[in-house]
Amino acid sequence: MMKNCKNFVASGLLAALGIVTMGCGNSGLPPLGTVHGTVTVAGQPIEGAAIEFTPANGRPSVGETDAAGNYNLMFTYDADGALVGKHTVRITTARAGVMSEGDGPSVEAREEMLPAKYNEASELTVDVVAGDNTFDFDLEGK
Repeated sequence: MMKNCKNFVASGLLAALGIVTMGCGNSGLPPLGTVHGTVTVAGQPIEGAAIEFTPANGRPSVGETDAAGNYNLMFTYDADGALVGKHTVRITTARAGVMSEGDGPSVEAREEMLPAKYNEASELTVDVVAGDNTFDFDLEGK
């Protein structure tokens, strides 16, 4: 009887471990491609531009440009990339100002520097494939 009890406990622990590890990693995600690139206006990098790739069906991926205009897209907080397939790309430089409470950083409000054809009424499209994707955007300012 004791041997059966130990086997039952061991089997239960293995099953629980299997369930826990199934939740780890990205095995439950749809097909993604990694996406990165640069955003410039007249050849000059834009810092702090928000970039969004929106597929016809499914979750959009988002990123933000750094001081050199580079971006990397995130599908979820722990998964890089974008869904494989065709996307509408929206790039915006506008942001609302946020005052910090305490010692946190404040974010200064900024007006949109880009025409609507890159954001609200975007004409930008890309096709994300499995694997590595580089999409560079050299845009016109207003």
